[in-house]
Amino acid sequence: MFGKKISKQANAVVTGAGSGIGRAFALEVVRRGGRVVVADISLDRAQETVELIRDQVAGKLKNPDLVFVDQAWAVQCDVSKLKDVEALALEAERLFGGTAERSAIDVVVNNAGVGLGGLPVGEIPMEDWKWALGVNLWGVIHGCHVFAPRLKARGRLKRAGIINVASTASFAAAPLMGPYNVTKAGALALSETLAAELAGSGVNVTALCPTFVKTNITRDGRIAGGSSQFADKLMQWTGVSADAVAKETLDALDKGQLYVLPQLDARMIWRMKRLMPGSYTRGAGLLARMAAKTLS
Repeated sequence: MFGKKISKQANAVVTGAGSGIGRAFALEVVRRGGRVVVADISLDRAQETVELIRDQVAGKLKNPDLVFVDQAWAVQCDVSKLKDVEALALEAERLFGGTAERSAIDVVVNNAGVGLGGLPVGEIPMEDWKWALGVNLWGVIHGCHVFAPRLKARGRLKRAGIINVASTASFAAAPLMGPYNVTKAGALALSETLAAELAGSGVNVTALCPTFVKTNITRDGRIAGGSSQFADKLMQWTGVSADAVAKETLDALDKGQLYVLPQLDARMIWRMKRLMPGSYTRGAGLLARMAAKTLS
């Protein structure tokens, strides 16, 4: 019973699945024979992901008219609102045929996030702080609060898992990214805490901490001035595909791996920050000042 991979034929809930990493997770879950509730603040984007999944499944069938339409569903959800996440859980259980007491949810991916940066602490509007905290941190808190008990109940019967999408920003603490750094550091700390609390329960916890992944986060976020163009260029030059990240992370969840740092630069920053914290901070400040001169 417990030898089966969590991500194989899983019933999954993915937030922020209307694009980017979330969409990649949703597609990969179905590739592995599973079903997925595609949650996003934009119902139109969520439905686009569902259509992509249906096309993907149809492409594997000899008769496309026989496509099963019950492998993916679009649900609108603002993760910054607890009531929305609670409603998402109830809807997912209904679609998967479970209940709060006997949950049918195997995997939850708390992915929904927004980008914000380009200004120093003290110049960032409070509205932007609250916006970033609401989605990036409270969204993950709400997801863990609502789904962890359900996954724990599921873990008594079969292995289950939760993936929290953090970032290398959770430990890199790059200048001009205060709100983003704070929210992702909180998501990582929550993942570590949850992993300890769920140890031995049959529920694995994985925190994804990438650097640049090719998504639309820089265009959809609130990144000031030239910083947005600079971040977008870095993403195009050095970013890896969301599909590759989703595959690696689901594999890591199956293995019970807590941290996923999919790129070499993420792993280098991880080590430098821990081995030489003072030198790392001074170096990060120097690089930020050099970048500012380049952009001005």
